[in-house]
Amino acid sequence: MWCVPSSLCPRNTEWRSARWLWTIWFEYCRVTADDSEEEREQKQEDDLGAQFTEKFIGDPDNITLLLTLLEEFDFHVRWPGVKLLTALLKSQCAPVQSIVLVSPMGVSRLMDLLADSREVIRNDGLLLLQQLTKGNTAIQKIVAFENAFERLLEIITEEGSSDGGIVVEDCLLLLLNLLKNNSSNQNFFKEGSYIQKMKPWFEVGDDNSGWSAQKVTNLHLMLQLVRVMVSPVNAPGATASCQKAMFQCGLLQQLCTILMATGVPADILTETINTVSEVIRGSEVNQDYFASVNAPSNPPRPAIVVLLMSMVNERQPFVLRCAVLYCFQCFLYKNQKGQGEIVATLLPSTIDASSVSAGQLLCGGLFSADSLSNWCAAVALAHALQDNLTQKEQLLRVQLATSLGKPPVSLLQQCTNILSQGSRVQTKVGLLMLLCTWISNCPIAVMHFLHNQDNVPFLTGQISENLGEDERLVQGLCALLLGICIYYNDNSLENYTKEKLKQLIEKRIGKENFVEKLGFITKHELYSRAAQKPQPAFSAPEHMLFDHEFTKLIKELEGMITKAVLKSSEDEKKEEEVKKTLEQHDSIITQYKELIREQDCQITELKEQVASLSSQSETLQNTVTQQFSQIQQHRDQYNILKLKLGKDSHVNGLQPEERSQLREQLEELQRQNQLLQTQLTDRDSLITSLKAEATPSTEDSTSDVTELQREVELLRAQLQSQSAEITELQREKQELLRAPDATGPGEDRVCVELESRLSAQTAEAQKLKEEVQALLERKEVMEKELASASSTAAVMQTEKSQLQQELQESKKEQDDLLMLLADQDQKILSLKHRLKGLGETIEDEDDLDVRDQSDDDDDDDDEEECDE
Repeated sequence: MWCVPSSLCPRNTEWRSARWLWTIWFEYCRVTADDSEEEREQKQEDDLGAQFTEKFIGDPDNITLLLTLLEEFDFHVRWPGVKLLTALLKSQCAPVQSIVLVSPMGVSRLMDLLADSREVIRNDGLLLLQQLTKGNTAIQKIVAFENAFERLLEIITEEGSSDGGIVVEDCLLLLLNLLKNNSSNQNFFKEGSYIQKMKPWFEVGDDNSGWSAQKVTNLHLMLQLVRVMVSPVNAPGATASCQKAMFQCGLLQQLCTILMATGVPADILTETINTVSEVIRGSEVNQDYFASVNAPSNPPRPAIVVLLMSMVNERQPFVLRCAVLYCFQCFLYKNQKGQGEIVATLLPSTIDASSVSAGQLLCGGLFSADSLSNWCAAVALAHALQDNLTQKEQLLRVQLATSLGKPPVSLLQQCTNILSQGSRVQTKVGLLMLLCTWISNCPIAVMHFLHNQDNVPFLTGQISENLGEDERLVQGLCALLLGICIYYNDNSLENYTKEKLKQLIEKRIGKENFVEKLGFITKHELYSRAAQKPQPAFSAPEHMLFDHEFTKLIKELEGMITKAVLKSSEDEKKEEEVKKTLEQHDSIITQYKELIREQDCQITELKEQVASLSSQSETLQNTVTQQFSQIQQHRDQYNILKLKLGKDSHVNGLQPEERSQLREQLEELQRQNQLLQTQLTDRDSLITSLKAEATPSTEDSTSDVTELQREVELLRAQLQSQSAEITELQREKQELLRAPDATGPGEDRVCVELESRLSAQTAEAQKLKEEVQALLERKEVMEKELASASSTAAVMQTEKSQLQQELQESKKEQDDLLMLLADQDQKILSLKHRLKGLGETIEDEDDLDVRDQSDDDDDDDDEEECDE
């Protein structure tokens, strides 16, 4: 084998490049063909093609040179280069991917092949990119960000979508490579709104007869592409967003149309059911829509009912029945509303004899002669109870009429009856999974199960027997069912309390033997397969033994049941005490958590307030800074103008107009000064008068009130003395009345005198009371007058304070005016000096006063002359 170094290839000559590529390509084909012949004839282990590839890629420059040659537009250079690189990738994929990945613009050069106008190169470029993107996440991301999705979808549309040929298949395979197990590309595909562009792929007509094999393949790949975006193994958030987008763009509705259409091939129908299953799994909106879909039958039936008919029909293909079961499981996944609707079809109050319901189909499949129908119906019904305590209790109400003339039995009892009748292993496993799911975490269902006296002996008998290999799984599930009865037992039945059941296990089975039988479930090969993914994928009907959700339940309960069986009563008591302590601690922790949440909320609010105040402070600070800068600018402008004015005055002197303006300003300032002095004098006189008025009235009111209070106190003292005297006289009178026999005529006179004195005193007391009442009324009047005077005084005091404040302000203004006048006088004096210096005659104020006086005298003389 040999390798052509890059130095031997003349890059500047196209025909030599083409000849070199064709030589390598034909040599590679000859070697691989010889290799195939040797494998067929001699069955040799060495792969000559792989050896040739190893030698060729031993020098990475060969791949780099090959990528460079792919930039040539010449067909005879580009096409054999594509074929050679594809063959190298098929032989040694990972090493060639590594070299291409580190080559500058290596992937980008290969992406240019999709834009080639020659379909041969474009189609072979698709095959090349398929090999290049296999299992390499980094290359997949680069290809995706090189606008691969947009280009591939355009090619699919150009080629006729699902009706297209092999090119559409190649594009779909490349899309699957880019999206499968690549969360980054899936997110890019969703964010680029490429999901919406998939909807036209699934628009099928009314006439679905005569589908070509290529169309079936294309549509199958398209459905797989949809499933990749909503696969249960993806991140829950990404799956939910894709499910939402598929519902909003109408893709789910289009898939349901295919689901209910006639003439669709069986494998396409099966894959469509699986696709719809994953599109609705865990999405409440999509599940509600699927529940509303009706089949185009007469009368219309819900799609769920039509699908369940296929599931319990033993004449339907095995893969189709598995797909329907998966669809039903996905419909009920985290869908308590749907679970309630399914269970409601089994309850006596909602059964409609005129139509077939989902509950009737499940019961029919549960008790049919077909073991696969038994298993599917049991698993489907178990999913209707998954993590739903309400429906577990509701299902206890279901009664079944087994035969004419016999009373109905409960569904729970009928399941145990079928178990005890020696059914097939698949049927037993399905029923045991249903019972374990039903009574787990439901003490009422456990009590109903234990209430039948035959159930516990049957379970212990099944576990303790030495059965064959096939029955060991049934023994393990029986041990699981009995363990659930122990773990979720509320001790409401005296004969089957937790302790008595454990004693029964120890006597009949043995604790170690019980744990061994229980552990056989997880060791089963089919258990491991079912635990891998939610979709039931079995190669044959007899391999359908475990459900994915049930494997989660076993994993959750196995350890707890083992501990519950092996623990003694003392350990249970200690554990209960520990549980109580933990519950108390949990409650305390919950309280602290709530307190912390409240404090966090308060801290958040305070932080928001601080942030708001900080922003306000910054705004105010900015405002202050701006205002300060403006003030500084004005000051600078003022100083500049002042300096300029000073320079102009020194250089040019004062003009006549400026002199007249200065005189006018001087006269205006003098007038303002006189006016302010007059106002100040008026305010001083007003303040003095108010003080004089406020003081006497307040003093008079206070003296009157004081005098009235003294009079009232004096009258109260007189009234108290009179009342004491009256009380004494009344006491004497009572004593005299108690001894009438001892009294004589003299004493009668005394009594008469005392009564007269008493009446006089009473009259005087009444008179004093009236005077006191009058004085009290007068006092109230005076108090009101005092309050009024006080309020008046307070008002006067307030006015006084205001006037004092105004006085202070006036004084301050007067001082300011005086200072201003002094400044103005100084300025006038300086201006006079400047005017004198300029040669102007300036008269002083004294001269002006003398002139005014002389003018007044002259006016008087003129008037006298006129009078004469």
